[in-house]
Amino acid sequence: MGNENVRVKQKEVGGSADQFWNPRFWDGMTMSAWAKASWSGRFRITPSRVCMFGIISGLSVINSSLAAMETIFNSRKIRRTQLVADPVFVIGHWRSVTTLLHEYLIRDEQFTFSDTYTCFAPTHFNFSGPLFRPWVQWLMPAKRPMDNMAVGLDRPQEDEFALCAAGLPSPYLSVLYPNLPPIDLPYLTLRDISDKQRKQWLDTFEWFLKSLTFANNKRIVLKSPPHTGRIRTILERFPNAKFVHINRNPYTLFPSTYTLWMKLSGVHGLQHPKGKGLEEKIFHDFELMYEAYEADQSLLQPGQLIDVAYDELVKEPVEVLRKIYQTLDLGDFTSVESRFAEYASTQKSYKKNKFDIAPEIAETISQRWGGYIKKYGYELPK
Repeated sequence: MGNENVRVKQKEVGGSADQFWNPRFWDGMTMSAWAKASWSGRFRITPSRVCMFGIISGLSVINSSLAAMETIFNSRKIRRTQLVADPVFVIGHWRSVTTLLHEYLIRDEQFTFSDTYTCFAPTHFNFSGPLFRPWVQWLMPAKRPMDNMAVGLDRPQEDEFALCAAGLPSPYLSVLYPNLPPIDLPYLTLRDISDKQRKQWLDTFEWFLKSLTFANNKRIVLKSPPHTGRIRTILERFPNAKFVHINRNPYTLFPSTYTLWMKLSGVHGLQHPKGKGLEEKIFHDFELMYEAYEADQSLLQPGQLIDVAYDELVKEPVEVLRKIYQTLDLGDFTSVESRFAEYASTQKSYKKNKFDIAPEIAETISQRWGGYIKKYGYELPK
């Protein structure tokens, strides 16, 4: 497809610069999880990333010890823990502003959520958190690498990273090996895996949710783009789950997602990303995700799903949240409205990234994502 790196240009740069001391997604993996993750790319490591590999390998020994302590002290309690209610899921394609909505919803104290520390250390966060959170916080950057969204150990994070760190197969392992063909792609929707594999995924997912509930006995609100194509599987274990789907102009989604994967791999990968094949990966992932999403909506009852638009959420966040609470029956909105309004006031100065894309990419978006464009009424921005 030519020189892909000049076909998507970020005109205004946001995000933080990478520092060698910043934590990596894989820092909380146990030895077995790290061995499986490393083997997924057959150890094809860029020489300059060998040091990173060695550090994470050393940390995996510590994580295995901490996971053993979690098992000794908390496993029985976690196993007996019951969820307060089936979770609320924020879903939508990457860069659809799912993180922003997640940030709003956690202002409601009825909810708990997976924060960055729990997702980095899913096998032992209940045991190790009081000991290590204050120290690891010092190593965190102020912003995400791909935009100006604030980060921190107590900020909400995608639970997909927790499942990946816990040793489950995940398409996010492609961040580790960005120059190889897609890794664990069937796990994007969980449709083309065996019943045994699906049960293992659900068991691990439920165990993680019970661990969160054990730490804070509240209803859980999660956000992770891969869950967009997993509704069918999620309903097997959580039939009363609620879903908030966010749609956004795909002509913006594409370049923003391209930048996301390039920057994440540049910070967290064992290879320097070249971008080869990334355009096709983005197109194909979108198609798989939304084919499953459209098929699975028929399984939901009224009051389980609401669809909101990116532009509406950014312009009128409090009104959109009111609609979400009413549609999904999430409780008394008036008791939390002031908190949502307060957080909205902090977002007025937020600077968004801006992009240019080549005309042929825009044409391909129109062709391959035409169903999404028609459904949500989008057109190519001027």
